[in-house]
Amino acid sequence: MLPLLAPLLLAGASLYAFSAPGLRPRFAIRISEIAAFGSILVAVLAGIVLAIHGPGTSQPVGYGYLAFASRLDLVSLVMLLLVSFIGWVVLRYAGTFLDGEERQGPFTGWMTATLAAVLLLVQSGTLLQLVIGWVATSLLLHQLLLFYPERVAARRAARKKFIVSRIGDVALIGAVILLAISFKTGDIAAILAAAREGEGLPLAMTAAALLAVAALLKSAQFPTHGWLTEVMETPTPVSALLHAGVVNAGGFLLIRFADVMLQAPVVLAVLVMVGGFTALFGSLVMLTQSAVKTSLAWSTVAQMGFMILQCGLALFPIALLHIVAHSLYKAHSFLASGSAIETVAAIRRPGPVAIPNAKAVGRAFLMALAIYAVIGLLFGFADKPPQALALGAILIFGVAYLIAQGLADAAPRALTWRTSLYAISAATAYFALQRIADKLMLGPLPATPQPGPLEWTLMLLAVVSFGVVAVAQSLFPLWAYHPAAAGLRVHLANGLYVNALFDRLLGGWTVSRTASTTPASIKE
Repeated sequence: MLPLLAPLLLAGASLYAFSAPGLRPRFAIRISEIAAFGSILVAVLAGIVLAIHGPGTSQPVGYGYLAFASRLDLVSLVMLLLVSFIGWVVLRYAGTFLDGEERQGPFTGWMTATLAAVLLLVQSGTLLQLVIGWVATSLLLHQLLLFYPERVAARRAARKKFIVSRIGDVALIGAVILLAISFKTGDIAAILAAAREGEGLPLAMTAAALLAVAALLKSAQFPTHGWLTEVMETPTPVSALLHAGVVNAGGFLLIRFADVMLQAPVVLAVLVMVGGFTALFGSLVMLTQSAVKTSLAWSTVAQMGFMILQCGLALFPIALLHIVAHSLYKAHSFLASGSAIETVAAIRRPGPVAIPNAKAVGRAFLMALAIYAVIGLLFGFADKPPQALALGAILIFGVAYLIAQGLADAAPRALTWRTSLYAISAATAYFALQRIADKLMLGPLPATPQPGPLEWTLMLLAVVSFGVVAVAQSLFPLWAYHPAAAGLRVHLANGLYVNALFDRLLGGWTVSRTASTTPASIKE
């Protein structure tokens, strides 16, 4: 029961914050920071317990399907440490960022309550606790998105997210009911063990499909990504918590039920296609955004798509590693977004921008793939699943763009060496981290199965698609001033108008500008 202390600490701090003054609740802020730091210590102690006693589920509180229990394994431990650390940083930042706001006390209460719900979710040992943590996280975050209820854009985005989230909740509840019926238990560990033995079919396959729907909606995948790019009216600490923590819940759900997902190869194939397309789409739109926070939001859409792609390829350990890396990076990006404009303005280019021609781009991609092949041989290709090798090739395409800059005629020779070093470092880091993640997670997560004809086709499609887009991005400066390119940039800047079509599909968004400025006036 030790991990349950973490959400309990934050829940207690939340209750105190709601009773504190709205303006400059100094003691409530300090209590929240102490509770968040306490949750980090709880996670560290849980790690020690895990190392000594091994993974397991605590004694359930309740009976049968109506029980709560804490599941402690490497997956839950990693998420506990990650969420606790980011929550502590965000709460400290928010204490200064919102200083002087009239409703800082309630904000602190909602923030700590949201963190408590996320910590409850990631350590769920029973299906009931999973559903409650999942729904509570969304409902509590909804209050944070409406911190400035007088802003029409904030109300519109929160309203859209509310509808999308409720659809995802229905999908998750349906999946949980099917899992409970199929495996005749509400204990998640027992369900995963039975699924690994191939039991529970065919209801488990249907449950996997519903789990995928819930994950896609939670992680803002195409075409329901619009709410994530519209919640910029919320305070920056909320953006950091949302993009660095809550939006990852979809990936965590797939990772936690990896054994169930492997029973449905067709569902995994759909995840590859949706996640891959979302990653490409989000990365292209991100390049056209001028606002810092909006660009970061589209970056999150792309990163979540890549994480879903990894889950679809059954690379669950790498997907968990991706969650950790992206959460830390994106939390820092949002909390530092206020100084981004000053940083950009301070940049002074030493000379003209190096624009590579087609020959330089071709050489760059060949060099990047050669570097990847050499590093892969040094680490050993034999023990790597084909899915991991395909993913590594996709990642190296991003580094090939940097090499192309170094090979451009106007680029200094030092840039060529530097970008080549980046490629070597990226390939080395990928193989090293992939090996570490696989070894650590062997047991808590299933091994990646050998691909069949469907998986080989999807891998080939993904590698070719990402390669074509990477080449197009590298050559874009050569035709950037063509009228067709200018028009494409405009369309991409508007997200190809998919969000507008999604608004129309859901019946439009007509939020009255004369509505009351209290959250209670928002119709859900």
